[in-house]
Amino acid sequence: METTSTAPGVTSSHEVFGAPCWISLMARDLQAAQSFYGAVLGWTFRRARLGAAFRIAHFEGTPVAGIGALGRALRAPVTWTPYFAVADVDETAARIRERSATVAVGPLRFPVGRGALAADRDGAVFGIWEGQLVSNWQAWRQNAPAWLRLRTRDAFEAAIFYGEVLDWASERPGCCQVDYQEGEVVLHQHGQVLARLSSGAIGTTPDPLFQPRWHVHFPVGDVQATVEAALLHGGSVLGQGPAPYGVEATLRDPDGALFTVTSRPASSASR
Repeated sequence: METTSTAPGVTSSHEVFGAPCWISLMARDLQAAQSFYGAVLGWTFRRARLGAAFRIAHFEGTPVAGIGALGRALRAPVTWTPYFAVADVDETAARIRERSATVAVGPLRFPVGRGALAADRDGAVFGIWEGQLVSNWQAWRQNAPAWLRLRTRDAFEAAIFYGEVLDWASERPGCCQVDYQEGEVVLHQHGQVLARLSSGAIGTTPDPLFQPRWHVHFPVGDVQATVEAALLHGGSVLGQGPAPYGVEATLRDPDGALFTVTSRPASSASR
């Protein structure tokens, strides 16, 4: 297996395999996306080592997400995509194909690692990543700038698929664990909730809210103020209501990407 060297003090995907390690958005207009998310979520942006058409979003000094420019020739929908850390991207891609899912792009080489874009058997898009993670990955997870929910047809069946592909609940030291809580499959590692898997999505529905997909949640200090900022800057609101720890709103950015903002919990463990 070919590995990617990691700088001292920087986390490698080999150390946290199976865990969600990053989220990324490929936008049709990179500058417009920066303007929208900067105004709505208070992000600032810096250039990344992944190329001139890619930026790293920061919030209060912590890297939050990546935003890149979608090629003009590509007509793919604009979506937020989670990436999962893997020890070997080629082996994981082979596992995905063996289980009748799709590897749509890659594996491709980047300056700090190798990645691929895939879709599970119900069509939910996700990425896999081998190599260097964000410079302070532990802070990224501990500060919980984002968390994930898989809306899928059958959460138990999906958990088996991702478990086999990403080595969840395996014998390997440090792997992610899976539990069942309040009707959902819950992914956690070292006592911290990383993602939730919920049943009920319908693959044939035209409503994107009910299609199988990985959905990104961003905790914010004031949900209503965030909603108003999104509307002011060309976004739209698809739904708003109570959540277990406050309120939440599902928004669509001007490019069509969906995301949810939620009341910031007292601690990441309360999710």
